[in-house]
Amino acid sequence: MKTYLRLLSYAKPYAGFAVPYLIFAVLTVVFGIVNFTLLIPLLNILFNDVPADMVTTKPLFHFGIAYFKDLFNFYFTTFISTNGKFGALVFVCCVVGLFTMLANLFRYLSQRVLATMRANVLQRMRADLFNRLSALPLPYYHQRRKGDLLSMMSTDMNEVENSVVSTFQVVFREPLMIVGYFVALFLLSAQLTLFTLLYLPVSIVVIGTIGRTLRKDAKQSQGLLGELISVTEETLGGIKVVKGFNAEQQVQQQFGRFNNTLSESVRRYFYRRELASPFSEFVGVAVVIGILLYGGNLVLSNNSGLTASQFITYLILYSQVLVPAKSLVNAVGSIQRGIAAGDRIFSVLDVPAEAIHDGNVVVDDFKDAVRFDSVYFNYGTRDVLEDISFELPKGKILALVGPSGSGKTTVSDLLPRFYDVTGGAITLDGVDIRNITPASLRKLMGIVTQEPVLFHDTIYNNIAFGTDGATKQKVEAAARVANAHDFIAQSDNGYDTIIGDRGVKLSGGQRQRISIARAVLKNPPLLILDEATSALDTESERLVQDALYKLMQNRTTLVIAHRLSTIQSADEILVLQNGRIIERGSHGALVDQKGFYKKLVDLQLA
Repeated sequence: MKTYLRLLSYAKPYAGFAVPYLIFAVLTVVFGIVNFTLLIPLLNILFNDVPADMVTTKPLFHFGIAYFKDLFNFYFTTFISTNGKFGALVFVCCVVGLFTMLANLFRYLSQRVLATMRANVLQRMRADLFNRLSALPLPYYHQRRKGDLLSMMSTDMNEVENSVVSTFQVVFREPLMIVGYFVALFLLSAQLTLFTLLYLPVSIVVIGTIGRTLRKDAKQSQGLLGELISVTEETLGGIKVVKGFNAEQQVQQQFGRFNNTLSESVRRYFYRRELASPFSEFVGVAVVIGILLYGGNLVLSNNSGLTASQFITYLILYSQVLVPAKSLVNAVGSIQRGIAAGDRIFSVLDVPAEAIHDGNVVVDDFKDAVRFDSVYFNYGTRDVLEDISFELPKGKILALVGPSGSGKTTVSDLLPRFYDVTGGAITLDGVDIRNITPASLRKLMGIVTQEPVLFHDTIYNNIAFGTDGATKQKVEAAARVANAHDFIAQSDNGYDTIIGDRGVKLSGGQRQRISIARAVLKNPPLLILDEATSALDTESERLVQDALYKLMQNRTTLVIAHRLSTIQSADEILVLQNGRIIERGSHGALVDQKGFYKKLVDLQLA
């Protein structure tokens, strides 16, 4: 119930919808119930039974059920007196038709209100989920599969919409209808109605038990569906490898295992959900049988005040109680599935955002130096960096080299605070970067990663990504610096060319040059180049390297490179191995030391 109320809390800013919805729902119920109570005078006419409560004088107005009942009886009596029984029959039929039209009109209006609220609630929830996903720290994504998170945005959100928001009307309108019908039943026969209420405790206990089981099954099936989407996403993302290694059968078998488990879970859920409906119908029929026996005895005894026409109307009214009751029971299963989806969504929304948001110092310029002071970092229990200390003065170029897994990329990830140090400190102009707001810290940096990150959009929008006020002239100038303008101009639509998912329509070198152009356009004082030329062929590397030399002039640059020829002009080179700095100095000095760096140089020259 807590999760359900939390889901509905997204409607709080739209409380204005609740009042008109409830008004329309109440009017729908009132006109619907009155329609059935009109069966009594109609049956009296057909049974040629003159009612004892005929009213010959128009009642004085007072707010209450008795006034409206006396008013109707007054007009009913008048019609019988002036137009005969057929005229009274016509009058009752006209009133039934009018009230039916009004009941359906108010039902439609309530649905319009609900539809607007439903759309707004889902819009806010999707926005909150996406905003939270984009704000979560990078380590969180190392623990979760992307497909599982994608399923929350699509499948789980649809479950919330279909199973919870859509049942809002059931949860609020159906109980209102049941209460209204029981009020009418009490007015017809309190004794008979009290008899029917004896069945309620048994129904509530059984339905509650089924509901708890359904929620457990639904939560399991939603988790399995997330796993299934993850497998699909990973397979499609690596389809070249799958086909290249003839692994189609292997991924099909993996998918089949998840699919079979999911199918079994869904089957179990539906078996139990479908049990609720026949059970409620059986209980309802059992109650009706009891009413027929007990109520029939009251009518036959002639001392209960219950007439035959009232008893028939009572049976019809009670049969209408079964409709909202059955809808309510069926909604239990759907709601449990939606609540399970809601639990998964809230498991993401409740994860704290990045710790970097604790910083409150705003920086707008880089003036002195970046310093790593005895920095340690680990992933869980695995140490990645140990006692890393160095200084990167403004305007200088510092390069990191070393074998794969030595910690080079981790160093570059700590500077923009993609991760937090687990020991020591990193300072920018003497300020611990943990105290700096993430937006202002990262605004000072331009990052070019080893794997170019591009989006399914135009070349123009990919270059301008993250830069406010990027004009066409500025974008083109950045592309020229990155030696990308020529191939862009030769594309089908120039800068408006759509490059496909992750830039699939471009070559590796072209993708990297677009990524570099993005950094050029940002024009940051701090550059982080993580293997920026690793994806380029010899010709493209020469073109881009020339652009990078121009870009790095008068800028502070942290360079990570495997190709040592690209960093020979660096002011200082740090050699990392197993998370430690084992050598440091200029290219010439390190070569003269004839240590680990000299071995790397010789290996690349061989």
